[in-house]
Amino acid sequence: MSGHLPVMLDEVLATLQPRTGGHYLDATFGGGGYAAAILAAADCTLWAIDRDPDAIARGAALAARHAGRLQLVHARFGDMLESLAARGVTQLDGVVMDLGVSSFQLDEAERGFSFRADGPLDMRMGRDGPTAADLVNTLPEGELARIISEFGEERHARRVARAILRARAEAPIETTGQLAEIVRRAVPRDPSGIDGATRSFQALRIAVNDELGEVERGLQAAMDLLAPDGRLVVVAFHSLEDRIVKRAMVGAAGRQGGASRHNPAALLQRVSPDFALLTPRALRPTEAETAANPRARSARLRAVERLAGAAQQATA
Repeated sequence: MSGHLPVMLDEVLATLQPRTGGHYLDATFGGGGYAAAILAAADCTLWAIDRDPDAIARGAALAARHAGRLQLVHARFGDMLESLAARGVTQLDGVVMDLGVSSFQLDEAERGFSFRADGPLDMRMGRDGPTAADLVNTLPEGELARIISEFGEERHARRVARAILRARAEAPIETTGQLAEIVRRAVPRDPSGIDGATRSFQALRIAVNDELGEVERGLQAAMDLLAPDGRLVVVAFHSLEDRIVKRAMVGAAGRQGGASRHNPAALLQRVSPDFALLTPRALRPTEAETAANPRARSARLRAVERLAGAAQQATA
């Protein structure tokens, strides 16, 4: 199970501070690593959301071991307000979110997330909506280039899009192996050693799952659900997600985004902010953790706490 280690677990628990009698949400259940640790840390009640039915099925054993304390919810975390309200939950003492694709999804070739093993070009975290194959075989060149540039930060996005259109004119692109080879031939070799397909695969995955939209909706919903003194802890793995998290948390703490020496006014507090920023700078994994789990290398942890005098926004 070394490929499924929960990232920055010690830091997550130290920041979340689960307490006996509290009500918490693991908004990205995945392999259940955070959930198991939260349940072990305090005699609390935990709700756990995942859009992937396989994750919910895997969680059944953990829920059975913590009967009455762990409730699994099959839903998108961006819809947590509605999903939890339907179950009578309108306030929480803490929320943890671990963004991006799970290790289980990456490691299962049949899910189509990774270029490291050939599989169907799927990439859906759930089981609904268009697949990555649908996108690469139907989208016009300009839209493909936009997705690859914007979500993958790929400098050669236009070149990749043209290569995809040339390939699909000959035959449909149906597997991860096919797409990876098309992309690798289209981009120059990266001197850092990063596989040439990495950025394009990330971009398509984000587009297929509307990941950045989910992050924005999920952050707002989580903050709306927090009770006074409640904490939101988020672990992000790439700059696009982390930028959204930082902006949302800095704003909730009553500061304007984009502070710099050229714009010191951006650090000024608004009157009566609802949240306190617990991480003025993102926390990073330790060298020991990145050595043991290379997937932790890019992780960034940020957190906020609802101030005791702030009104909680969620309604029944």
